[in-house]
Parts: sequence; structure tokens; C-alpha cells
Amino acid sequence: MYLHLGQDYIVPLQNVVAVFDMDTATMSGRTQRLLSRLQDEGRIIELYDDLPRAAVLCESALGETLYLTPLSPQALQRRAEKAYAI
Repeated sequence: MYLHLGQDYIVPLQNVVAVFDMDTATMSGRTQRLLSRLQDEGRIIELYDDLPRAAVLCESALGETLYLTPLSPQALQRRAEKAYAI
């Protein structure tokens, strides 16, 4: 199963570790440190034009990648649930 994140990006659903709501996640010090580390390592992929609404943390054999997407966490959840329903 795959999860479509927007702008022609899909990731294997089993690689998704967490989905963060960008409105609330950036308030946490831990999340800020994670974002800073991934930014320094060049592991953030921006899929938005205006503002990101969600961040999707994925882990694979190549390491962690954070995708910033314009989709809401609720929309991503519906897409993930639909993928499992197929």
C-alpha cells in the first residue's frame, strides 16, 4: 500500500512513522529539534506552494525523511484508511 502526499509523491505506507499537524507540532521543543536536525541533514522535502498543513515522517533503509505537504492530517488519514480498505 502507498500513501499519496501530493505533487506526484507517494511513499510506502509501512514507511510512515508519524503525521504531524503543522499548526500544533511546531510548538513542541522536541518537534522543533527534529525539524532542525532534518533540515541540517537535507532530509526535508517541501511539497507545498503556500504553507504546509502536515508533516509526514518516513523511515526507510536510507534513513528518515520528512515530507511537508499542503494536505491536512485528516486528508492523509482518509487516504491511508482507503488504501487499507482496498
